[in-house]
Amino acid sequence: MKIIHCADLHLGSKMRAKLPEEKAEERRGEVREAFEKMLRYAKENGAEAVLISGDAFDSDRPAMRDKQLFYRAVEAHKELTFFYLRGNHDAKEENSLTEDLPNLFTFGNEWATYSFCGVNITGAEWHAENAEKLYASLSLPENGVNIVLLHGDIGGEIDLRRLKEKNIDYLALGHIHSFSEGKIDERGTYAYSGCLEGRGYDECGKKGFVLLNVIPQDPGGMGAKNAAGGEKKISVAFVPSSIREITEYRVDVSAAKNDYEAREIVRRAVVSPQKDMVRVYLTGEVGFDRRALEKSVSESLSGRYYYASVKDETRAKCDFAAYAAENNSLKGEFVRLTLAREDLTAEEKDAVIRLGINVLENGEAEL
Repeated sequence: MKIIHCADLHLGSKMRAKLPEEKAEERRGEVREAFEKMLRYAKENGAEAVLISGDAFDSDRPAMRDKQLFYRAVEAHKELTFFYLRGNHDAKEENSLTEDLPNLFTFGNEWATYSFCGVNITGAEWHAENAEKLYASLSLPENGVNIVLLHGDIGGEIDLRRLKEKNIDYLALGHIHSFSEGKIDERGTYAYSGCLEGRGYDECGKKGFVLLNVIPQDPGGMGAKNAAGGEKKISVAFVPSSIREITEYRVDVSAAKNDYEAREIVRRAVVSPQKDMVRVYLTGEVGFDRRALEKSVSESLSGRYYYASVKDETRAKCDFAAYAAENNSLKGEFVRLTLAREDLTAEEKDAVIRLGINVLENGEAEL
């Protein structure tokens, strides 16, 4: 049996990449399209259920357009059974779940379990107020196939150690927007599906959902064994599906003698598909006027990608040896004294000299 695990759809999201409004509106539409694209995949590949581990909506007051998209999509895919756990973004909205659909099942503040085709699907909305009670009250059958839905950070509010030996086979997590997986104990695994579509430059990399291949509990009573006598298992496969990928590059332009050469270095280094979004950090030390560098490189990339953002993190090239060799200058004396100090690390000396030279030459400090 195939089950889709997704999370963090964030329908109605405000784009966090500071896009022009026209592109921001287009990206909001692509977030909606990503949800529909996943459901088409589920139908075409014979999935029977969709687990949504929180944050279907970006706001605790979702727009009618996004609510209608969600409900109409669920209603249109009668071949799929949906299990929806609200997350921290949509949990407060009393009206976010207003329709009673036969193929949509939800969870509350206490554990709820649904038996689906020989699999126990259990979930609860996790809050600081009910966490202790949920740890203590989770009870799953040893011989069942048990999937648990939670929304939260296992490095923070959810203590993975307290979910060990609870007979969990698969923990379907939401809240972290990149795919990751790991072991709970000898029996169980967990995974964050990540979001379907990156929305800002803090959500770089491949985005998508998880496809679970599940061997259900044998209705004939074989319990944890399948018909062939082997141990039951749930296999996990990440399916990249985003419409656009967001990629971050750090490009050293130290070898450039001017803006033109810096642009050429960046153009060779940035190799994303044209449909994607890129963020480029310029690094290194340069010996030419850098005031127009960020704008110049950004303009050179603007027609090559859906959207490009450039951040200049270069530093002015500083030849300490040349300054130290100046015997009759204030800068030379300053550099020699700083290099001779034993109470500063090499990194601290570098920073002090750069700051001092900039003040002496330009009358201003560049931190």
